[in-house]
Amino acid sequence: MDALDTTTPDPFHGRMTIPPGEVPERKADYESTPLPRAEYIAAIVHLYRGELYRATSWRMRLDNTTNWAVLTTAGLLSISFGSNEPHSHAVLLIGLALITVFWAYESRRYRFADIWYSRVRKIEENFYGPILRRDPTSPERHWGLLVAEDMFHPSFKISRLEALRARFLRNYWAIYVVTLFAWSIKLVAGTESNAEIRMRLTIGPLPFWAPLALIALFLIGFLALLLSTRRSRVEQEEDHWNISP
Repeated sequence: MDALDTTTPDPFHGRMTIPPGEVPERKADYESTPLPRAEYIAAIVHLYRGELYRATSWRMRLDNTTNWAVLTTAGLLSISFGSNEPHSHAVLLIGLALITVFWAYESRRYRFADIWYSRVRKIEENFYGPILRRDPTSPERHWGLLVAEDMFHPSFKISRLEALRARFLRNYWAIYVVTLFAWSIKLVAGTESNAEIRMRLTIGPLPFWAPLALIALFLIGFLALLLSTRRSRVEQEEDHWNISP
């Protein structure tokens, strides 16, 4: 019987598996034989297609989360202003909380999408770019080692705060502005005095200043996020996408 065969005769079923410890392990050995240029290019092409598919899939997930936030906002606005029955402005405050949940969830997805995006950019900048320039010299000499190390030990390329900042500036600032503007209109529409506004601000046992404190907390948090968090790598790359005169 072949020495590499992992089975032996079995009187009941014809063949029987040998325990793994009794058969020498077979390992792939790519160092003893040179890798032809054609095989290397073919491997990079297939790797690029796979990483691009992953990046595109995660990009679609980001769009889905944004769509959830937009549809939720539209539904809450419809409930608040689309019926003859008066509704409390607390509906829009609940909407702010839901939008924040979607925002946090999307920032998490963005961190995962950035892993595949960074690999795609490595291949584009150091493989396809030099080929298109007819100058087969990669800007980053050991880029292949960096991609390989990231495959063995994947890691996030941006922090959670950077992801929150990026998604806020990309989509969520507009959603928050619309919701806060609608909340303000809902609060002051039809009122004639500050006393009426205070009555509307009062929600059950909560005093009138509680909703104002919540809104102030949101605004302070947004400002602190924008001022204390540095721009992500993707935001910096967008500076080079301006249309040339």
